[in-house]
Order: sequence, then structure tokens, then C-alpha cells
Amino acid sequence: MAHPSSALAPAPVPGHTFSGTLGHHLARRLVEIGVSDVFSVPGDFNLTLLDHLIDEPELNLIGCCNELNAGYAADGYARAKGVGACVVTFTVGGLSVLNAIAGAYSENLPIICIVGGPNSNDYGTNRILHHTTGLPDFTQELRCFQTVTCVQAVVTNLDDAHEQIDTAISTALKESKPAYISISCNLSGIPHPTFSREPVPFFLAPKVSNYLGLEAAVEATAEFLNKAVKPVIIGGPKLRVAKAQKAFIELADASGYPIAVMPSGKGLVPEHHPHFIGTYWGAVSTSFCAEIVESADAYVFVGPIFNDYSSVGYSLLIKKEKSIIVQPNRVTIGNGLSLGWVFMADFLSALAKKLKKNSTALENYRRIFVPPGTPLMREKDEPLRVNVLFKHIQNMLGGDSAVISETGDSWFNCQKLCLPENCGYEFQMQYGSIGWSVGATLGYAQAARDKRVIACIGDGSFQVTAQDISTMIRCGQRTIIFLINNGGYTIEVEIHDGPYNVIKNWDYTGLVNAIHNGEGKCWTAKVRTEDELTAAIATATGEQKDSLCFIEIFVHKDDTSKELLEWGSRVSAANSRPPNPQ
Repeated sequence: MAHPSSALAPAPVPGHTFSGTLGHHLARRLVEIGVSDVFSVPGDFNLTLLDHLIDEPELNLIGCCNELNAGYAADGYARAKGVGACVVTFTVGGLSVLNAIAGAYSENLPIICIVGGPNSNDYGTNRILHHTTGLPDFTQELRCFQTVTCVQAVVTNLDDAHEQIDTAISTALKESKPAYISISCNLSGIPHPTFSREPVPFFLAPKVSNYLGLEAAVEATAEFLNKAVKPVIIGGPKLRVAKAQKAFIELADASGYPIAVMPSGKGLVPEHHPHFIGTYWGAVSTSFCAEIVESADAYVFVGPIFNDYSSVGYSLLIKKEKSIIVQPNRVTIGNGLSLGWVFMADFLSALAKKLKKNSTALENYRRIFVPPGTPLMREKDEPLRVNVLFKHIQNMLGGDSAVISETGDSWFNCQKLCLPENCGYEFQMQYGSIGWSVGATLGYAQAARDKRVIACIGDGSFQVTAQDISTMIRCGQRTIIFLINNGGYTIEVEIHDGPYNVIKNWDYTGLVNAIHNGEGKCWTAKVRTEDELTAAIATATGEQKDSLCFIEIFVHKDDTSKELLEWGSRVSAANSRPPNPQ
């Protein structure tokens, strides 16, 4: 995220009083990098810092019900705005938010995780503090964060605080990973000469490819692809971190190749593009997509992550010798050349100018393609089926909407939705933390005020993080949440069933009504049939269009997508491989 260096003396903000303190500097720096909302849970070590964040007129402090959801909210916010921030207290707050920060690290999201730390005088003493494990060692939290953040700053004196904070924030933006900043609780309000002026906006120098490496990579790739009979392109999740979506389309337009998307890249590749052929996910791909990809004699994977979930238990029929793998800063060509310091956007744009147009694979796809069927006609008052629910969700989507898909069968059902132009789409495939979507929906909706978020959440996942429905109502959000009540952890049932996958049923709408408590705009409904669903959607998009709408959908516990059944059996087989002989 580069910021212009011309703005060396920022204009004063109307109604803004300058204060040369660490707290003020941090607040202004967050605003300057694009953060308007900070998700927080107060604790005695961060209270003074929170005062300074509140004093910043361009910053909105949002109190969450727990630290895990504050971290998930910062994750969702970063997906919509490019960067997010959360503030928690020392150790009890830090270790609670840690799981969310680990998820953001796995998904390459820059989150500024700020912790209010102990008084600077307590470092290096033998004192035992509250909110710790009872040892005079304050590094436990730091050591936990070292593996899930790209940079850590522990600010215990003001002389180098300016440098530590700015280095941490700029590193997070450059690396597109979370940063950890701990600030001693007695430092936020003390003036210091290094904070005696408004922070100068960052200028993050753009990364420039090694020209000779770029030239060699483009030449070798063009030669490889121009010999191929039916090449294809597949977009992956690292398109986001490489900021290469525009270059990807440039390549698709110039080459004439069909374009598919890996499941974790959905939302990063425009599905209205005339060359789009669907999601490539091995045995659970969109119909006719895997056949075209796996029968190709050359495939360009742009920003892929091949893990056990995206490869359906390591069962993809992909050969390395036919692959071009384009990562954010490296290109690997078949079993041959691998060139580093070649950046994805530079490479794709340069390659687009060197390829001969070849639409053979796209024409093959159009020959064999048969449009998907529609769900069977229902009987009167027949219990609602999941495929019918998603037929109606499909009809709700537009450029002013965004879909958040929770870990579980929603992954597979939402994957089949056709996204209109500018429709947002987010899910957490690499980390797969159940409950992520509640906090992420809060954060995404707060950042993307121009979109109405449609969240699809299973009952098991919802039970993990339900409380922050409260924060959505308090923030006046107008999200539509479809709570899919099927009585358990369905995705885990299909991998390995047992009594632990059955959960206690809740009165979900009753819970949300209790949280609502007559304050703010919130509307709930229970739905058991298609007629009730049609009526609920009409209300949610009509008279309740400015409310948070929570629609509880009752479906049979065995009503799953066919893709989950296939995927679950393959992942189960991968999980249960016996040990290799010693």
C-alpha cells in the first residue's frame, strides 16, 4: 500500500487538536494507512491508549464482546479495506486474539494488533503482575506472537517508540502479514520530541522485478505456452497479496485461454468474464471445469496454495511438468527454471504481450458444457432443502452485495454461487477456523458500507462466536445472516462421524432477540419451507432492508451438498493414511 511522498506536511484536520504523544501518533498513523475503525476489548493495561484513539476524530473505536471476535473483525475489515486493526490488553487479551491473528497470517492479511502492556518500570524486575502466568517473565505473549506475525515491537521507552511503531506498521503493509505492537500502559499520554509534528505519510517504495529475471521468465514461459495445444489459466488466493487481479485479466484477455479459479481464490477472479469456466477443485470442481483443466497440456497456476483441503486430500490430477506456477515473487516453469524476484503483476502483464492467442480449450469447454440443473419441484409444505435455499440466495446477489461463507458445508454451497460483477466474496480456507465468519462479517460490513453482506453460517460455527451479533446491531449494520440449523458439525460428520459432532440445539432467533433487546434495528425469522423462505427474503430486502436480518433455516441433518460428501471421503482417506514403514 504505497502512500504519496508529496504530502510531507499534512493539512490540519478540522476540529483536531494536535498533541505530541505516542497515543496521538499511533491514532493518526492508523487513519493515514486507511483504518477508520479499530476493534477493541478494554483492559486495564490499554485504557489510556484507548482514550487517545477515541480522541482521534477520524477513528471509530468499536468495542467487541471478546478478543477472538475483535481479531476476526479486523480480519474481515482488512479483506474489504486492505488493512485492519485491533487493540487488546496484555496476555489475557493477547492470547485470546492469537487464534484470529494466526488466521490472518495464513491468509496474508495486514492487521495491526496492538496490545496494552505492563508499566515500563516493571520490565527487568522480579515483579509478578496480574494477567500473567504468575512468573516475572513478560515475554510469553511476545513469544506466542512471533510465529504468527511478520514483525514484533515491544515499546517500553519513548526514545525509540516512533521508530518501532512506524517500522512495525510499514512492515505489515509491505509483507501483507499481521504486526504485533505492545505499548507500555504508562507511555501513551506522555509528550515526546519525536512526536512533535503530525506523522509524515509513509512512502512504501514499490517492489520492482529483477529485469533480467523477468525477461528470462517471460521468454521461457511464452515458449512453453505457445507450443501448447490447449492451455488454461487458474487463479489462486495469492492474487490478493500480489495485487495482480488487473494483470491477471490482462493475461486472460490477451491469451484467449479459459480461466478457472481455485476455491480459495473465489471472489478474486471476475466470474462475468467471457473466458470464465468455474472453480477448479479436483473431484469437487464446478461441472466441466476439472475436465478442461486436467486434460490441458499446459496450465498456469497464478498464486496457488496446494494444501490437503484445496487438493481434495492430495487427489488433483495435475502434473508438474505441464505447470507454470506463478507466486507473488517467483515463477517456476515445469520441471525446469525457477526464477525469484520476479513479481506476479509485472510477469503477467509482460507475458500477455508475448502469447499467441489460443482459444482451443475454451472452445472445447463451450462444446461440452451443459447448464446446471435446477432443484426438483417441491411438494406442498415440503421441508426446505439446502439446494433450494441457495437457489434463492443466488437471486439475491448483485454488485452491491457480498457473501461471507463460514467453514463447513457453506464452503461448497457458496462456491457454486455465480458472483455478479463487483459482488464481494470471502471465506477462510487455509486456516478454516469455525466461528470466523461472525467476527469477519462484523468487520467486513463495517468497512464495506456500500454493500449488503449475506453471511451463510452453520449452527455449530455460530455457537463459537455468536455474541458479536450484539456489536453488529450496535453499529447499525444491515447484514442478512442465514443461520443453517442442521443440528451439528456437518463438515466433520462427512470426514469422520461420532457423537461429538452433535450439538445442543439453541433457539437461535430467541437468542438474537434477547441480544437485540429492543435497542437498534434487528429482525428475525424461522424458516422451514420454501414459501416461508420467499416471504422472509422479501421482508429482509423490503421493509427490513435497513435492519440486521437473522433468518434461521431448518434443514435435515443429512442434507448436504454432493461436493461435501465427495470431499469429506477423500480428506478422511488422507487423514487416515497409516504411518510409512520405518
